[in-house]
Amino acid sequence: MCGICCVLALAPQDVPVILGEEVLESLQRRGPDCSHQLSRVVPELGYNCCFSGHVLHMRGCLNPQPMQDAQGNLLLWNGEVFGGNIEIKPEDNDTRVILQHLSSCNNEEAILSVFSSIRGPWTFIYYQPSTHCLWFGRDYFGRRSLLWQFNNLCFTLVSVSASLSTCASVPWREVPARGLYKIDLQKQPNASSLAITWYPWKHISNEYDSASHLEAQFTEEPPNFVSVLLNESKLSPKAPITPMNCSIPDPGTDKKSCATNIDMYLSDQHRKKIVHQFIDVLSESVRRRVLSLQRNQNPSDFVADAMDSDKAKIAILFSGGVDSMVLSALADRHVPPDEPIDLLNVAFEQRERKMQKISKKKQKQKQTNTSGVSDAETSENDSGSIEERTAFNVPDRITGRSGLKELQVINPSRRWNFIEINVTLEELKEMRQHRISQLVQPLDTVLDDSIGCAVWFAARGIGINTSNGDRTQPYISTAKVVLTGIGADEQLAGYSRHRICYKMSGFEGLVKELEMELGRISSRNLGRDDRVIGDHGKEARLVFANFP
Repeated sequence: MCGICCVLALAPQDVPVILGEEVLESLQRRGPDCSHQLSRVVPELGYNCCFSGHVLHMRGCLNPQPMQDAQGNLLLWNGEVFGGNIEIKPEDNDTRVILQHLSSCNNEEAILSVFSSIRGPWTFIYYQPSTHCLWFGRDYFGRRSLLWQFNNLCFTLVSVSASLSTCASVPWREVPARGLYKIDLQKQPNASSLAITWYPWKHISNEYDSASHLEAQFTEEPPNFVSVLLNESKLSPKAPITPMNCSIPDPGTDKKSCATNIDMYLSDQHRKKIVHQFIDVLSESVRRRVLSLQRNQNPSDFVADAMDSDKAKIAILFSGGVDSMVLSALADRHVPPDEPIDLLNVAFEQRERKMQKISKKKQKQKQTNTSGVSDAETSENDSGSIEERTAFNVPDRITGRSGLKELQVINPSRRWNFIEINVTLEELKEMRQHRISQLVQPLDTVLDDSIGCAVWFAARGIGINTSNGDRTQPYISTAKVVLTGIGADEQLAGYSRHRICYKMSGFEGLVKELEMELGRISSRNLGRDDRVIGDHGKEARLVFANFP
C-alpha cells in the first residue's frame, strides 16, 4: 500500500511544482517505509510533472516509488495483485512486475490489456515519456483511493486530500472508477485548458454508460477548461468480473422454513452445495489476503522467527456481528497457528447514558445503606470502574465480547487479542477536527463522518487487551493488514432497507436494488475507508468486496 501523488503544471515557467508540507505528511503516514520524488520538465511542450511516492512495505523487496525503467517510464502503484494473468511470486515486488509488463507495451490496447489482467484492488499513475502520455485510474470497484483536483494552473492526482497553496480553494473529487484515463501532453491546446481521454470498462452498467454522466460524477460544475472525452478508437479495458446473477429463486420455496430453520434449509442438497461453494470462495479470498505479506522466510533464524510470531500481523475490524465473525473464523484457517490475531473493537463514550446509570445506583445506595459508611465514600470507591464500564458498554462492545468467547471455543489454542478501543468525547472531537474530516473528504454526509471516525480509531489499534479476563493491559496493534467486512451488506442484502425492498417488491425488486448498489459502491465508501485506514500506515484488505 502506498501514498501516491502527481502534480501536472502546463505552465511550468510561472508555476513551480512544489508539494506542500501538509500533502507530504498525509502521504508519508500512508507509506512510512520509503519516500521519493521525481520531476519531469519538458519545456518544448510546456509541461512540468512532479511525482511523489510513499511506500508501505508489504511483500517482496522494498523498492522506492515512483519506480523507473530503462526507457524512463515512471509508475506510481497503490494496490495488490491477488490473481489474474499477471503472476506475482512470494518474493516478487508487484510494482516492479507491473512496470515490466507496461514497459513492453507499445500501444494503447496493450496498456489496457495489462490492467484488464490484474485481479485485486489498485490505483496507478503511469508516465510514458516516449509518447508524453500520463495514464491513471482505479480498479473496477474503486477499492483504492485516488482523488483529482482541477485548477487553471495545475492538475493534481493524490491518494488523500490536502490543501495545495496554489489551489487550496478548489474542491477535491474522487476519480470515477469507470475505466482508465489518459492525458496526451503533446495535444493539449494551451496552458489554460486540459483534455482527458477516457477508456471506459467494457462491461459497464447502463446507468454510467455515457461520458456526460462521467463528467457529472467528478464535479457538479465542470470547469470550462476541462474536457473528458471518450477515446476515438472506442477501446476499453475488460472489466474483471462476471455478470451479476440476477436469477430469481423458485417462488415455491417455503420462505418461512428458510428464514427460521437453517437445518431444514440445508437439507436440500442443491442449497447445501451452494452454501459450501460460497464459504469456499470467501475462504480463498481470506487466504490470499492474510498470506500475501512479509513474513520471516528463513526457518533457521529461530530468534527472529520467535519474535516475528509473537506479534499479530493480521487485525480485524471486529464488532462481533456476522461479517466480522465469519472473517475471524476464516482467518483462523489460514493464519499460521502460532500467530495471534488482533480483534479491534471500538466504542465511543456514552456520557448521557452513563450519568443516568450512575444516578440510579446512587439512589439505590441511599435507600439501602445502613452500615454507617457515608454515601459519598461508597460512591467514591465504586464510581470509577462503574462509570468506565457504563460509558463504553455500547452494543458493539457487548456483541464483541460474546464473539470473542465463541472464537475461543472454536480454537482455544489461538491467541485472540480482543482490543477494547475506548474513545472519549474530547478525543473524538479533537481527532475529527484535525485529521478524520480531511480523510473522509470529498464525502461529507453524517454517515460518512460517523463511519470514518469509527474506522479511524479502530484501525489505529490503541486500546486495552482484555482477552485474559481481569488481567488487562495497554496494547498497540502493530498489524499492517486490516481485514474489513465492507461490501458484505451490499452483496448479501444486509441493510434494513433491503428487508423493506423485499417486502414491497419481492426477490425481483431486491435483486434490482442490489445490482444498483453494487454499481455505485465505488463512489460510496471503498475509497473513504482506504483513506481512513491507510492514515495509520496500514492496508485495508476487503474480503467480501473480492469481486475479485
